[in-house]
Amino acid sequence: MEPIFVISILGGLILILLFTGAQFKPARFIGQAAIKLVIGALLLFFLNAAGNRYGIHVPINFATSAVSGFLGIPGLFALAAIQHWVI
Repeated sequence: MEPIFVISILGGLILILLFTGAQFKPARFIGQAAIKLVIGALLLFFLNAAGNRYGIHVPINFATSAVSGFLGIPGLFALAAIQHWVI
């Protein structure tokens, strides 16, 4: 499958959940988790774009998106610190 096709399907499902709302708890939880993962990936993208001048690059994958999405800005800074000092 083409990546754009998969992203379009996931985006459509997220939009449907946002407009109609989830009728049962597991769908609501999955929808909120998917939105947080997308937000985490966007935060990492902007960190990589801004940190390019300073040599900060955090790879965008499921684990780092989950950390930055669920923990927010402190998680993003923690990932940047781990990348800079540890790795």
